[in-house]
Amino acid sequence: MKVKNFCRGVLAKIKGGAHKVHDKYRAKFPKKVPKLNDGKLHDRKFILKLAIASILMNLYIETFARITSGVFDGAMFLFKHPIIFLYNCLIIFATMCLALMFRKRGFAFLILCTVWGILGTVNGVILLKRMTPFTLYDLQNTKDGFSLLTTYYSKAQITLGAAIIGVALLIVVLYYINCYKWTNLNYKKELGIIVVVIATCFGGTFGLIETKALSTFFGNLNYAYRDYGFAYCFLNTSVNKGIRKPNHYSKKEIQSILENYTKNGTNTKLVQKNDAKKYPNIIILQLESFSYAQDYKNIKVSNDPTPNFTNLMKNYSTGWFKVPACGAGTANTEFEVLTGISSRFFGPGEYPYKGKLREQSLESLGYVLKSHGYDTHAMHDHRALFYNRNEVYASLGFDNFTSLEYMNNIVKTPTGWAKDKVMTDDIMNIIKRSDTRDLLHIISVQGHGAYPTERVFKDPYTTVTAKDEATKWKYEYYVNELHEMDEFTGDLLKKIEESGEPTVVLIYGDHIPALDIKESEYGTGDLYQTRYVIWDNIGLKKKDKDITSYEVTADILKNVGLGHQGVIFDYEQTADKNSKDYEKNLKALAYDMLYGKNYVFGGKNPYKRTKMRMGYKKIKIDGIISIGKKYYIKGQNFTEHSTVSLDGKVLKTVYLSPTLLGLSEKIDQKDVKKLRVSQIDSKDETILSTIGGNEEL
Repeated sequence: MKVKNFCRGVLAKIKGGAHKVHDKYRAKFPKKVPKLNDGKLHDRKFILKLAIASILMNLYIETFARITSGVFDGAMFLFKHPIIFLYNCLIIFATMCLALMFRKRGFAFLILCTVWGILGTVNGVILLKRMTPFTLYDLQNTKDGFSLLTTYYSKAQITLGAAIIGVALLIVVLYYINCYKWTNLNYKKELGIIVVVIATCFGGTFGLIETKALSTFFGNLNYAYRDYGFAYCFLNTSVNKGIRKPNHYSKKEIQSILENYTKNGTNTKLVQKNDAKKYPNIIILQLESFSYAQDYKNIKVSNDPTPNFTNLMKNYSTGWFKVPACGAGTANTEFEVLTGISSRFFGPGEYPYKGKLREQSLESLGYVLKSHGYDTHAMHDHRALFYNRNEVYASLGFDNFTSLEYMNNIVKTPTGWAKDKVMTDDIMNIIKRSDTRDLLHIISVQGHGAYPTERVFKDPYTTVTAKDEATKWKYEYYVNELHEMDEFTGDLLKKIEESGEPTVVLIYGDHIPALDIKESEYGTGDLYQTRYVIWDNIGLKKKDKDITSYEVTADILKNVGLGHQGVIFDYEQTADKNSKDYEKNLKALAYDMLYGKNYVFGGKNPYKRTKMRMGYKKIKIDGIISIGKKYYIKGQNFTEHSTVSLDGKVLKTVYLSPTLLGLSEKIDQKDVKKLRVSQIDSKDETILSTIGGNEEL
């Protein structure tokens, strides 16, 4: 409410200021009567203006989208694919025609141009920082995006951007005040024109899809935007969400898939066995933007940045790892690994973590292992709120989630990300203190962009040779962060080995880094591939093969003796991956579980969201003491994000140690007993969890 009132106040001041500027301007420069403002006489000229503007706008959008590969690539798109280019112009033109229904046509035209201009600019800017284009689903990440603003842009750039937005708003308000109204408008005729244009647009869409010039399936989001144009792809991703209902979806069809392509058939409900000790710990180690430096053909490194990973590839199962993300989209890779379901079944660019999984549980690796008595833990050295992990992990069967806000002794990279080594001791503490086997889902963050275009390290472990200075420094920063991530991995595996705990560790990069890499400059030429290794200390045989992120978990479960557990994993272990119906049947099972009638489980989802605890350590208040007029809270396992709170309000707090917090605000004596300790989000004051004096978290 405060934000809404603040925004209203700002807009009112802008409008008031615009009126003052307008009045002074008009006193010196009287308003001239426009030449074109009669609906009867000038309609055709205005429509022609809209058509020309649509072509120019599309040219701008496509040029900016390809700016990293060449300033003339937008024009080349026009000449190489004229029909697709003009089709995208038609989409923009259809929206521009809405201006015909307004008396202040000039203003409506300006707003529509501004909207498309902003969309195209945002897409271009995003492609400068990552390798996946802008979709409607990115708007779901707006809050996360603002939290990273200072990571990607300097304060000067942010200030300049805010100033430009302010000036633009002022211009828009001034133009609205100054804009002439059209006369003699025939709204029925204008509506008819709009209907004809939209109908032509729909007809063109169906025609191009039928002739295979367009596609509704985007196997690769980058290539789709490049081949089919921004306007079509953005609208497609905006309306195409969730998993589409299969053509022959029915109880009989789902039962047929289960009976013919799974070992357990329709006997799909997991039975609680509590026999975890028969099996190893399973650790999923997802390394942020991790890749193999030797796969880049556009650079040379003086030393191997990842010697531990190189050694692991020689001695353990490895291969190319097909992921759904490129340069960004971490959450979709981990979704595939944890569930066995391809994120490509969803709408292009969609994040299940941002939608369905916030409200509904889903069969996953966590639930499968819990049925055997495993404890299930998630850990991430970044914000709990990022990708809604603090909500989603309860839908995937995790008992606890330790995020950055529950960690101590955090060391940051030069660009502000936590170094992954902060998690090593916590991982080992979980393994050692557990009296059963553990599933640990570990998400790293150290390798995250942006990557500086100037020199950062004075004495790097490895240097880079590249075509230009900017490329050299970006890659040199990246590969030296890779080296530290590799050291973290090696140290962790060494400690697991020393613990004697039987363990299997899947290690992989969630996607390649956002370094503007071309297909010809990377590995096999597929930018949707990273590398993986499956380390173990239980004597598994080395089996090298390329695999997808949504099929790797089924392989691991089968290899450790937990085959045919869970419907999706059972299907992937039993069905022929080369059959023409393999993907179709897998998609049907996923639809039934998430959007259908749960025929798989007899009509009811058997998985309940877990009562997930934030942090694996119990945070506890031992007492509240006063020294002079100040209060101190004694306790256990406090972190730098522990804050004293009162009735849900965060108070000014000084973190003194893991056992002591100081209160910097004055409070009434009567409120002392109501003081609580809350863990707050690392970017704002969102409370993640709270405990009182007689509670433990």
